[in-house]
Amino acid sequence: MADSSVSSPRRMLSLSKERASVSLLDPDEKASAFAVSEEHGPKPSEVYGFVGSISAVVATAIFLAWAYIPENWLHFLGITYYPSRYWALAAPAYAMVTIFLAMGFYLGLNFMVTPPPAALYTIFDEYSREPSPFMASCEGIEQPIEPISDIPLSHINDLMFDRCNKDYKKLKKEV
Repeated sequence: MADSSVSSPRRMLSLSKERASVSLLDPDEKASAFAVSEEHGPKPSEVYGFVGSISAVVATAIFLAWAYIPENWLHFLGITYYPSRYWALAAPAYAMVTIFLAMGFYLGLNFMVTPPPAALYTIFDEYSREPSPFMASCEGIEQPIEPISDIPLSHINDLMFDRCNKDYKKLKKEV
């Protein structure tokens, strides 16, 4: 039986004919008892997400407290400078109207940019490729792959609607 070793992040286990020994430190680790990785701490995006979610919860709690706690209680707590209660309803209403108008504007802009259904731009553009004549050789099993091209619209129509037309013609003849 040959010498074999199994590595793990925490320990190294060496197996040999004579004895089995367990070492808690990897041979690559530094002399200190604490292993220090090259990457310190969490990623910045995780920190920003955490801080953002906590800030949103705190801001919502402050907003709801300001909107629902009576003024005399706020004065009793020593809070005398705060916005008018009008903004407790107006700010969310303005935000919702702004979001709906932005969605409507975006939808209208997309309708303006989209070509009409009868335009040839919906079928052909500067990247369209016509099928080139392809000569398939019958030598052996392996054949080359056809050059890439767009499938002609007439071929798509034949595939999709030719069967329906045949079934319709059969049904019409029977009746």
